[in-house]
Formats: sequence, structure tokens, C-alpha cells
Amino acid sequence: MTTAKQPAKPKQNVGAWVVWIVVGLVVVVCVGSSLFNRDSGGTTVPAPAADERADTVPLLAQATASQGICYGWRLEESFLSPVSVGSNLGDGVAVEEDDRCPRWVQVRARIMYTAESSESSDSATITVTGSGDFSRADLYAVQTGLTRFGLHEDVFVDDPGWAICRAAVALPLLVAETGAAPPAATPTADPGAVAAPLPDTGSDFWRDRWGTVLAAAGLLLVAVLLITVGFVQRGRQRAATPAGRFRGAR
Repeated sequence: MTTAKQPAKPKQNVGAWVVWIVVGLVVVVCVGSSLFNRDSGGTTVPAPAADERADTVPLLAQATASQGICYGWRLEESFLSPVSVGSNLGDGVAVEEDDRCPRWVQVRARIMYTAESSESSDSATITVTGSGDFSRADLYAVQTGLTRFGLHEDVFVDDPGWAICRAAVALPLLVAETGAAPPAATPTADPGAVAAPLPDTGSDFWRDRWGTVLAAAGLLLVAVLLITVGFVQRGRQRAATPAGRFRGAR
């Protein structure tokens, strides 16, 4: 009696290999998004945009004309490398040691971005300095007051250019609150100026979350492949079972 040849079992490992390959691709996407989520500058601190600097200078100039105090900003990378300097005197002009500014106050932010391989986290150090006629207590009160405007360390780390300009514009109000200067006049806009359109609110979403979206899409693809492979293998098993019974009956 000749033993009927049993049908070949479906290759169960094919689907598993496909799943593991896709999972590996998802991991690569997640790791890649964490490495490149920041701008291509890597650990380089980005300077304020040209329009941010251009909008900040005239506001500081109006406060200077009202209070008689020069205001400025200084953004630095680690190791005291300057990234952006500006004041009511103009973009790129510091208030320190300038004869036109006998009284001055400046916000200074030092940003340190670490490499992805480092165990240390990104950090920011924000200080407010001023001319000798300002007491340390007043300057410290101005420095701590920046947090009321949402200018915390994390904000400087995430967007140092925007944060340093926003902090510089807040200086006149905070200095007036200490009593070291009269309140600054309310900034007036040019009647003939046309308000700039608001930025696209969707840009920040994709800039900050594109890695997460890709990872979620990858996981969804894995789920679809799992379901597809399961249906294919189940269909093969159903097709092989009747054939095996028929051959064994001979």
C-alpha cells in the first residue's frame, strides 16, 4: 500500500518575516525622526528670523524714547559664542559699553543643545543684566518676571529666536514695575501700515509632529499587514485540508 504524499504545509514563517521587516522600518522611522526633528543645524542655535528682529527694534526704540533706558538682547550658544545681538539702536548693535546708552538693560540667553548620543539634556540659561545704576534686586525681579509671559527655559530651548525677541520687548514693562523707570508709552502703529497676515497654524503641527505622524502611519501599516497575512494563511490552510483528505482516502 502506497502511502499518500501529504500536502506541503503553508510556509508560516513568510508572514512573520514580513511583519518583522515592517516593524524594523517603523523603528528606523521613529529613530530618524528623533535625530532630525530639529532643523538641519543639529546642535546649532538658530538666530531670530529677520522679521522678528525688524519688529523688535522699533518697539525697543519707542520704549527708550519714553523711559530714557536702552534695551537689548543677546542670544548665545554654549561657550559664549554670540548668535544674535540687538537693541533699540538696531539689529547687531549691543547696548553694553555704548556711549549712547548710559542706562541700559539687556536680556541674555545662553542655549546649549546636546548631541543625541549624549545623556545630557538641552538647556537654556536666561539672565538680565544692566548698567550700574540698577540694583541686583531690580534686575533679578525683571529676570523672574519673564516667566509671567510664558518665557520659561523650555520655550527658549524650543524656539530661542522667538523667545529672546519676546523677552526683549517685555523688558520695559518689567523695569517699570520695579519702580526704576516710569511706565513706557503704549507703542503706536503706523496708520498707513497694513497688518501682516497671521502665520499658517498648520505649519507648526507638521514641523513638530511629523515624526509622530510617520510612526503612527507605520504602525497602522503593520496592523494592515498582520490582518492580510492572517487571511492569506487561513485561506491556504483551508485549501490544503480538503486536498489532503482526498488523497488519504485513496
